[in-house]
Amino acid sequence: MRVCLVFAALLSSACATTMVDRLLEGDLRPERSFCAMAKALGGPTLDEMLSPFAERMAQQTGVHVLEDGAGAMVARAWLGEKATRSIEVQYFIFSADNVGLIAADMLLRAAERGVKVRIIVDDLLVDTDAEFLQALDAHPNLEIRIYNPLIKTGLTLPKALFNTLKDFRGVNQRMHNKTFIIDGKAVITGGRNVADEYFDFNPTFNFRDRDLLLLGGVVTQVSSSFEQFWGHTLSVPVNRLLKPLVPGRAQKLWAQLHHYSCDPNHFWPQVHERIARVPESFMALAQSGRLAWVNNAVFVSDDPGKNAGDKGLKGLGLSTNTLIDLVRKAKRSVVIQTPYLVTTELSHKLFSAASERGVSIKIITNSLATTDNPAAFRGYQRVRAKLLAAGVEIFEFRPDAEMRRAIMTSSLIKTMDKLPVFGIHAKTMIVDESLLVVGTFNLDPRSAHLNTECIALVPDEGLAAQVLNVLDIEMRPENSWAVTTDFNPDSKASFGLRFKAWISGLVPASIL
Repeated sequence: MRVCLVFAALLSSACATTMVDRLLEGDLRPERSFCAMAKALGGPTLDEMLSPFAERMAQQTGVHVLEDGAGAMVARAWLGEKATRSIEVQYFIFSADNVGLIAADMLLRAAERGVKVRIIVDDLLVDTDAEFLQALDAHPNLEIRIYNPLIKTGLTLPKALFNTLKDFRGVNQRMHNKTFIIDGKAVITGGRNVADEYFDFNPTFNFRDRDLLLLGGVVTQVSSSFEQFWGHTLSVPVNRLLKPLVPGRAQKLWAQLHHYSCDPNHFWPQVHERIARVPESFMALAQSGRLAWVNNAVFVSDDPGKNAGDKGLKGLGLSTNTLIDLVRKAKRSVVIQTPYLVTTELSHKLFSAASERGVSIKIITNSLATTDNPAAFRGYQRVRAKLLAAGVEIFEFRPDAEMRRAIMTSSLIKTMDKLPVFGIHAKTMIVDESLLVVGTFNLDPRSAHLNTECIALVPDEGLAAQVLNVLDIEMRPENSWAVTTDFNPDSKASFGLRFKAWISGLVPASIL
């Protein structure tokens, strides 16, 4: 069962249409491309836009919360277009869908204008084929490294199976960090991966997620973490894993990628227009005070190879220990949003102790009807009663939540009468209404013991109140079900989801 879980991703990827297949389709011929009509993005450079804040950035961190997916995508696109020196990218998932292709093109075009681009992607869920990775890596200004490449990149299925049987724990140690660093000045970090569903461009299912835009200050800590991963032996250059491309093949794929992203059927004009308005929107944020300037912001990242070898489950990790310490020191309240809620005896004791000293604990998570991971939900079902007994108030997200249209703001969503299901993917904690924590950490054993994770700690009452207000709305009856000892909304899910959760009882909780 454990082996099957790992190889589900491999088999689904093998059967899927590859990026190269999509780029070489007939409708991407140059004469049908709209590249000739695409205009370069004008307006101020990143340096020019940030110059009025240079003194503040040297002492503080500028922080803005990116709540809606389309806004988070537009922020990334503008920053990528305006990079002049460097782009560092670190993601768990980089998908072979529309958003993924356009993001890859943005990075390639940055490299073509002289920007140094470095990308680290986890081996398990880099949803693309080897030839596409090679083509990007072939550019002299763009380099890709694969984290812990034991099961996918450059491997045959028998070799990947052998690695899994030989070292199941090692294969399961994944890099879950998500950072996007521009010119060493600006960072976007949080829960979002690179795929349609993280930016409100999936017509059937999208993730309710959250990122932070960080300027100055703590950005140096994020850059240090990236350099640690980049230089680690687990991050392997992709050109060491794959055979060389046929001469001229990379250049052909570069051209087709440009044609793809210039086509308005793929990169909507409405998105271009929103990207062009970023400087205006940014100045409005700064002038209204919605761009907060924070003292003592901290970025915490696990070390590469977290809990490897003899450490087992004993060492936990920097992110895990930081979050445990925050709950232990909470005086009034802890509010958490997490997609997965697979807790352990340590968690139950931690929450019980906090409740006993008068701390209010509220957690909003996915219901069975909104989860993308029935196995993880089954792990939560096993401990739901224990969490309630520990004094935790639990709210499970509704698939028909009324607030969906307010948060899903993409051009696609605006054309739809029937909204997609919206499932929680945000990982957020607010302590004592004064400390905001946003990152990649799920409340499950995998985040605690296996995956490397990262979190940003922002001590600011205004930002904490802002996000608390959003979470309060999401916990209302029209958006979430309140769980009690007498009621849970499992019956609201389809029979198929209920069956998947039931059969997932075979999966050990320790790897969820």
